Amino acid sequence: MEYRFEKERISFDKELNHLDVFVIDFCKTLYDLKIDFVVVSGYVSILFGRSKETEDVDLLIEETPFDVFKKLWTELSGNFECLNTLDCRGSFEYLKKANAVRFSRKGSFIPNIELKFQKTSIDRLTLNSAVEVVLNKKHKLRISPIETQIAYKLYLGSEKDIEDAKFLYELFFDNINHEKLAEVLSWFDKETMLRFKKIKRKW
Repeated sequence: MEYRFEKERISFDKELNHLDVFVIDFCKTLYDLKIDFVVVSGYVSILFGRSKETEDVDLLIEETPFDVFKKLWTELSGNFECLNTLDCRGSFEYLKKANAVRFSRKGSFIPNIELKFQKTSIDRLTLNSAVEVVLNKKHKLRISPIETQIAYKLYLGSEKDIEDAKFLYELFFDNINHEKLAEVLSWFDKETMLRFKKIKRKW
């Protein structure tokens, strides 16, 4: 795949898989309602071609008042259903307590969206610096910056997460801001930096 980089935007063409279509359909509702969001974690590497399976897609949204969340709930209800509760107010209270709620297509459990309100300072930074991805010149998503994605995956530290980080680091080595990556790595613990040193390209 050929990636075209602009300021805060990555454009490329790909054959969409069922997971891409699922995420695009869900995020279109967020765009329509002008709710700020960012897709994070494992799906990002899948979006760019890493071959692996996942059952859930992690998504952060800005913390909204109940009336806005109710509009989102209503719009989603045509094609999606909440797996935690059938009650809009109950789902909103889950989110307010920093818990996640999951949405899938009606009648299906997987894949599902794991939706959270942004709560931490890192959540806010990720949301505020989200990068737009344009697929096939028409479908739009917002993802965490590649530098943040690499650092966060290394922080999580499982073999799968480290492989995700390595995949993105190698794929976008010539496009990422290496000073920014170093800064984001410093947000996390020493183990995160040690893991980065293991995947860092040798000169």
